[in-house]
Amino acid sequence: MNYKDFFDKLEDSLEGSAHLDELANANHDPFRILISTIISARTRDQNTRKVTKRLFTKYKTPQDIANLSEEELQDLIYEAGFYRAKAKHIKETSQIIHEKYDGKVPRDFDKLIELPGVGRKTANCTLAYAFQIPAICVDTHVYRISNRLGWTKSKNPKQTEKKLKQLIPKDQWIRINRLFVKFGQQICLPNNPKHEICPVEDICPKNFSMEQK
Repeated sequence: MNYKDFFDKLEDSLEGSAHLDELANANHDPFRILISTIISARTRDQNTRKVTKRLFTKYKTPQDIANLSEEELQDLIYEAGFYRAKAKHIKETSQIIHEKYDGKVPRDFDKLIELPGVGRKTANCTLAYAFQIPAICVDTHVYRISNRLGWTKSKNPKQTEKKLKQLIPKDQWIRINRLFVKFGQQICLPNNPKHEICPVEDICPKNFSMEQK
């Protein structure tokens, strides 16, 4: 398969931008992208946008946020899912970046996943969106759509990431999350996907076996 052509076809059929894509396009600093990615877990883009804007309107740097109490952070991000845990992680991560990395987000996967609240998805999203370093960020959309397309048949995001890296040329890795998030929100929905307007309907095997399990 020509994956570039596949992604081009998706891009032509989609509207707007996902939240992280908007931040990257606006050239926001890596710290804002990292924190917004932590906030975005199990949270709708609409709420992630609102919370990120509220937080960074007043507090700009890792030191600013590290100096806040967890209770203050909770009040700022309460519209995000699991906001208490996220407030704790955001404060701790901000403190580490300020003290250990001189206020700069590390450009290294292994260093990123050592930060509180940062797993593979958040680390890869930070590399891709903040630094344009080839990485595959597997969220719920990437996991679901990759299985439906028959590209993977995996039980967890880590397996999906490994398989996609084997299949897809490295110069296309960054496009996967950016396009699949929008595709998953607009067309390849979790329930009742819109096959009638899907630009790749003719080549999709519609493999729902992993979802049925």
